Amino acid sequence: MLRIITLNLNGIRSATTKGFLDWLPAQDADVVCLQELKAHASDLSEAMRTPAGYAGYFHHAEKKGYSGVGLYARRTPDRVIEGLGIADIDAEGRFLQLDFGQLSVVSLYLPSGSSSEERQQIKFGFMERFLPHMEKLYASGREVVICGDWNIAHKEIDLRNWKSNQKNSGFLPEERAWMTRVQDEQGWVDVYRRLYPDTTDACYTWWSNRGQAWAKNVGWRLDYQLATPGIAGTARDARVYKDQRFSDHAPLTIDYDWPA
Repeated sequence: MLRIITLNLNGIRSATTKGFLDWLPAQDADVVCLQELKAHASDLSEAMRTPAGYAGYFHHAEKKGYSGVGLYARRTPDRVIEGLGIADIDAEGRFLQLDFGQLSVVSLYLPSGSSSEERQQIKFGFMERFLPHMEKLYASGREVVICGDWNIAHKEIDLRNWKSNQKNSGFLPEERAWMTRVQDEQGWVDVYRRLYPDTTDACYTWWSNRGQAWAKNVGWRLDYQLATPGIAGTARDARVYKDQRFSDHAPLTIDYDWPA
């Protein structure tokens, strides 16, 4: 069995103070994908770099206290690919890939467009340029799992208040159409939805800090594991962990009948 967890930490140092690294060992994960580190290499403690049983790999943003992705892995990867080779995207630390034999696991942090129209245009630019990279990954002949905070709720069942959010970043028609294209045209499988096509409230992975979104479960499903059909077809269980809060996102864990 292969167990993969993905979680937007909203700051690795903050999540650590909330018990993230204490929680991690009991999860028995083989690979853990992290987003929004908000830390440079010099900011990481030894426990953050190499939690018990894992080696850590990171792609930091140039800007201090911003973005960044990471991966914890039990096995030593055959190859580490840091960034997409696109300067402005790589400066924000949004893509990290580890290769294990014929399997690739990616930690992805797709930009948010909610803070300004400028950031929304940057998000659209990322989506446009990332699409051919996804196509190339899919056509590589490898099995690939892309984990991360995609900052898009794909369908109406993926957020509580879909009617009032149709003009808001994260649920714009253009964003949803892009996610449909990734799946229907390129062939990527939304693994959670393959297992649980009709789940609503239990699927949410992010809650606004405003109001009482968490208490009332007014959430969004923004965190996904999109995979090539071969490994996606072996997925047997997926769950969102909500017993503790390490950030404004919740961990998504998926188990695959795949060699670890």
